[in-house]
Amino acid sequence: MTDRLSLKARSRNMSRIRGKNSEPELRLRRALHRAGFRYRLHKSNLPGSPDIVLPKYKAVVFVHGCFWHRHVNCAYCYTPKTRVDFWSNKFDQNVARDIRQIAALHSVGWRVGVVWECGLRSLVDLPRTASALQRWLKSKKPNFEIPNME
Repeated sequence: MTDRLSLKARSRNMSRIRGKNSEPELRLRRALHRAGFRYRLHKSNLPGSPDIVLPKYKAVVFVHGCFWHRHVNCAYCYTPKTRVDFWSNKFDQNVARDIRQIAALHSVGWRVGVVWECGLRSLVDLPRTASALQRWLKSKKPNFEIPNME
């Protein structure tokens, strides 16, 4: 199956995908800040350069896009119909890297939270996700992952 976009249009779309300061990440950061949490951003000295670092709680948070990080059973996690082998390999590498980074963070004593893009999309989901994350931060639990919002 051929791509329905021209090479130029596809290139433009792909160039707009950001690894830092994405809209879901900004929404979560605003919600945490309003709730009184203070944090650091993208600490490159930590494995995986987490999106949000909360030293007071010895916790880090990754804001994962459902498409790129393969959120299981999520409507936003689909595989493109073109170049299926390329995309499958790309997604497998992303997931493997995520697992390695989380393990490395645990090994140096950090608690790890993963918040999925779908949990930050609507005005209903964002407060629910932020509230669950805040409860986790105040707890002593080692891991946090927001369940599917669908």
